[in-house]
Amino acid sequence: MTDRQPRYLQIKQHLLDKIQSGEFASHHQIPPEEQLAEQFGVSRMTANKAIRDLVQEGYLVRQAGLGTFVTDRKAESPLTDVRNIADEVRQRGHHYANEVLRSEAITADDEVALRLGVRVGTRVFHTLIIHLENDTPIQLEDRYVNPKWVPDYLEADFSRHTPNEVLVASSPISDLEHIVEAVLPDARTAEWLRMATDQPCLSVTRRTWSNEHLISYARLVHPGDRYKLRSASIHPSR
Repeated sequence: MTDRQPRYLQIKQHLLDKIQSGEFASHHQIPPEEQLAEQFGVSRMTANKAIRDLVQEGYLVRQAGLGTFVTDRKAESPLTDVRNIADEVRQRGHHYANEVLRSEAITADDEVALRLGVRVGTRVFHTLIIHLENDTPIQLEDRYVNPKWVPDYLEADFSRHTPNEVLVASSPISDLEHIVEAVLPDARTAEWLRMATDQPCLSVTRRTWSNEHLISYARLVHPGDRYKLRSASIHPSR
């Protein structure tokens, strides 16, 4: 934090530092706008902007009549967008790592062929990767890619670059489809995600297009107690 920063960013960083250090733990009530405005010598409107930014980013939640509180900070992704999971983890101030379980060329079975829009038996690329936040698994990514549109996919070093980074660099995403379900993990998935088979998961089936080309089909499985999906929309004022 520097004096050359806008004042609202100084307040925002002050609050963020306390959240990320654990001083403001989950469900902790932050100081009210009036107190922050007095502490930083700014208007209440400036303090409100700092808090509003952190609410929109998922760090804080407002409760009418009670105040503003720190969220439980489960790992989180936007539902209506595709973001690089490594960037999401690092933006939370945490350590990202992954374990590459498979990186291979296979022939498409009935389900993969249907989801990826190819014929059964077509050669497709397959990766299976566990994504970790502070060494704790938060996502199992099971992805299939059409090599016609991303021919160099398997040449990537997935220990350094996520599949999302590789796909976006080769074929920028123009359209996407999400299907979200609550599921129980099978024994192998539970082992990879270090959880019990009776614990619920969030399963996201995602297909992505680049222009008119369907380039990727992925199933993303997250432990339900460690992950959440967020959707927000901004409506024009009337």
